[in-house]
Amino acid sequence: MTNLHPSEAVTGAGDRSRPRAVLPALCVTQITSWGIVYYAFPVLNPEITQATDWPAGATTAAFSLGLVISALAGIRVGRMLDRRGPRTVMTAGSALGAASLLVVATAPNLPMFFAGWALAGVAMAATFYQPAFAALTRWWAPDHVRALTIVTLAGGLASTVFAPLTALLADHLSWRHTYLVLAGILTAVTIPAHALALRAPWPDAPLSPAHAAAGAAPVVRSRPFLLLAAVFALSSFAMYAVVVALVPLLLERGYTTSQAAWALGLGGAGQTLGRTLYATLARRTAVATRTTTLIAAGGITTVAFAVVPGPYALLVVVSLAAGMVRGNLTLLQATAITDRWGATHYGRLSGLLAAPATTAAALAPFAGAVLAAPLGGYSRLFVLLAVTSMATAVTAPWTAPAKDNPSGAPHR
Repeated sequence: MTNLHPSEAVTGAGDRSRPRAVLPALCVTQITSWGIVYYAFPVLNPEITQATDWPAGATTAAFSLGLVISALAGIRVGRMLDRRGPRTVMTAGSALGAASLLVVATAPNLPMFFAGWALAGVAMAATFYQPAFAALTRWWAPDHVRALTIVTLAGGLASTVFAPLTALLADHLSWRHTYLVLAGILTAVTIPAHALALRAPWPDAPLSPAHAAAGAAPVVRSRPFLLLAAVFALSSFAMYAVVVALVPLLLERGYTTSQAAWALGLGGAGQTLGRTLYATLARRTAVATRTTTLIAAGGITTVAFAVVPGPYALLVVVSLAAGMVRGNLTLLQATAITDRWGATHYGRLSGLLAAPATTAAALAPFAGAVLAAPLGGYSRLFVLLAVTSMATAVTAPWTAPAKDNPSGAPHR
């Protein structure tokens, strides 16, 4: 029997005992955290390099360092979430995120710029989707897919809201002052939201006999888990390289920074639209089938960017389609553990699964910037990323365990 706090017992989708403030608060904080800490950078980076004469490869490497640190810190964060819940982790992460942007904005040289993004990496691990997913998976089980969908529908608007807003601020302010304004917004929105909305008692994890006896270690050592980690790592590399490289791709083709920012932002709207379809996809497909399908679809939209030079409206359509795929891939990763192995060790297993994917995503911007020149431009880079996605899709069918998961629920 699971030992749940009476006020947090979950009896159904409309259960009044669930902490009602959690879901709307996480929707707001995911939009704000992703929009400011992640999506502002690809919009501001061209101005950063122009104003400071720092090489684009160096500034992108600093951003990538933050993502690598996020991957490593995420393993520890996952264990903390399993034991203590999200309130302290996410509140402290929000404060650290604001502080890191102050360091970035005032950095007089590249070493301090790198230090700012290193701090931001820890903040990302404590505030982005992983802790939010852990909170919703525990508080909302067994209806967590619905809750995850809602928060990622909101999170998909991060680039839609903050890419154009960042571009607008940058039209009137320097990149440093733009980051200072964004740090103020991050402080005002996310710190009180996490501190006040995540106060509900943290329920014990649902235990099954298999999980209680064996723990998480056998899952981590299993071939499906290792293959799944590799698949998500390669898929994330391609997906996030596309996100960060989209702005320079469009600038290379003669579009303005504002047009490029809007194309990137509307891709976020596509994420929101795509996520409305995930629950239906999950009901109608086996876990390995949808993994293969979504990763292959990512490859198709990536090659479309490479071969479609315009008009601008058509590129916006491609960005919307790519966003729809990204939105579904986010939910695919969020539910990968529970679909295969249950929710008992969700925080730890999701942290371990996310680490190589986040590391790959971290290296993607830097690798993209480095590879674009020898490849002959960003269009050819997108072709390479599409090939990576399609090759990864071939491996995806072997990521589902051969038998039912330890919780006793069959793989869908």
